[in-house]
Amino acid sequence: MTAERHNVVVALSGGVDSSVAAALLLEAGHRVQGVFMITCEQGRHAQAEAEEVAGRLGIHLTVLDLRDDFAQILAYFFGEYAKARTPNPCVMCNRLVKFGKLWDFARQAGAEFLATGHYARIITTDGQAGLYESVTPFKDQSYALSMIDRNVLAHVLLPMGEHSKDQARQIARRLALGTEAKAESQEICFIPDDDYAAMLEQHHPELIRQGEIVDSSGTVLGTHQGIHRFTIGQRRGLRVAMGKPYYVIGLDAGSNTVILGPKEEVMHRRLIANRANWLIEPPQSSFHASVKIRYNDRGKPATVHPTEDAVHVEFDEPNMAITPGQLAVFYTDEGPLRRVVGAGWIERADG
Repeated sequence: MTAERHNVVVALSGGVDSSVAAALLLEAGHRVQGVFMITCEQGRHAQAEAEEVAGRLGIHLTVLDLRDDFAQILAYFFGEYAKARTPNPCVMCNRLVKFGKLWDFARQAGAEFLATGHYARIITTDGQAGLYESVTPFKDQSYALSMIDRNVLAHVLLPMGEHSKDQARQIARRLALGTEAKAESQEICFIPDDDYAAMLEQHHPELIRQGEIVDSSGTVLGTHQGIHRFTIGQRRGLRVAMGKPYYVIGLDAGSNTVILGPKEEVMHRRLIANRANWLIEPPQSSFHASVKIRYNDRGKPATVHPTEDAVHVEFDEPNMAITPGQLAVFYTDEGPLRRVVGAGWIERADG
């Protein structure tokens, strides 16, 4: 953020992070208005909370019904599971809805910036905006923002990137926002009770289909009632007793088969990712980076090899549970900072 006054639209969810982000922008002197997104019926209960926050802050709140736009996120979510891939709907929503449709609204409303409560940082150097980790790495959300359009970065404000969650609650309490005691949201917004399998089966009952559980040699170990209930690296809930820990090492949508193996068979040195999104000028040669392969990952050192139609990643050491459908996110060091330079959707582990 700069010391200048700007017109800013803040995405208000009714929670502590977005409410504090809006308050910090107001304290900095910006002209702020809020927007609440209706993306699904399950999220509508938060509208009253967002309206209360806007009232306490003294800002105008627009309610946008984006359920039609969000339908593509649901289609993607269901489609990935049908292909035995593990989707990341929050990443897709950030790209297409929050920093897509919502940024379109902000521009039409005369705003120069769109702000959210994400824990990450936008830092501008030599006129170029970059995405960086939050000051509190264990709360960092830059992974989930890595697929947004590079051209939008210069118009994004992320006030929470300079604060910890504890500080956010303290600020909310100091300003009497009424959100300081709100519980941390751990669920995907459109899935009731975080039971994704039940929702999948409700909308696509054809996924409930018995198949075989086998080991990597093809020996049948048991049966399952739906491949959508498994993900690469899963250890619990396999209902197969092997005498030592076994993990899901593969899912075959074509044969409706779950493949299990010991830990060494879920470890891989390489992956291939596609549909890369670069937040810098697209690199023309290989580079070293820390690569995250899931949201809670801290990243592992690797060499990233960009090609014309894919990105090949080779880790310095074997990495566990490389999962098709998730993101590989590439971080480079800039002094004490870690910058997101790009990301790609994991297609497969490659040896």
